[in-house]
Amino acid sequence: MSRLPLQTVESAPEASRPFLQKSQAANGFLPNLVASLANAPVALETYLTVGEINSRSGLTLAEREIVQITAAAVHGCGFCVAGHTAVALKKAQLPAALVDEVRAQRPLSDARLDAVATFTRDVIATRGAVSDEALAAFKAAGYSDAGALEVVLGVSLATLCNFANNLARNELNPQLEAYRWEPTARAA
Repeated sequence: MSRLPLQTVESAPEASRPFLQKSQAANGFLPNLVASLANAPVALETYLTVGEINSRSGLTLAEREIVQITAAAVHGCGFCVAGHTAVALKKAQLPAALVDEVRAQRPLSDARLDAVATFTRDVIATRGAVSDEALAAFKAAGYSDAGALEVVLGVSLATLCNFANNLARNELNPQLEAYRWEPTARAA
């Protein structure tokens, strides 16, 4: 059970209601993440706005989902790993075996996507102060300086939703149950 109230369109603060309606229409259900973020309208607006901005980055949907799943796994957010697994499989059309690799934080069978996952972990572990070698390896995989900054953007988005979910301890929506993921260890 969530530690924070799960708002509905009817119960949410007035400023959150349009965002809840938009999310429910886009997903076909109201994700518990969004329902809990609705307690703070500016947090909900930030999450949805940054998500929309992130979708316009030069990274492909598959690359953005690798960033999101990697960050969620590092941050120990089962809700976000499950939600982004659904997107990775259904919308980004990533192979299930590759999605399993990223969820387990193993090297990815796709070298270019592995560079994204590795760089994402480096960004998180160093709080952005990646080594020259880490940046060079990311760029050697075909990514640009813009791509490196867009990984940071994705990590920023992930940090908001991962930490909000970890705070709220949101239960998975039934629609995400098939993608359940449990962290093996919480980050310190």
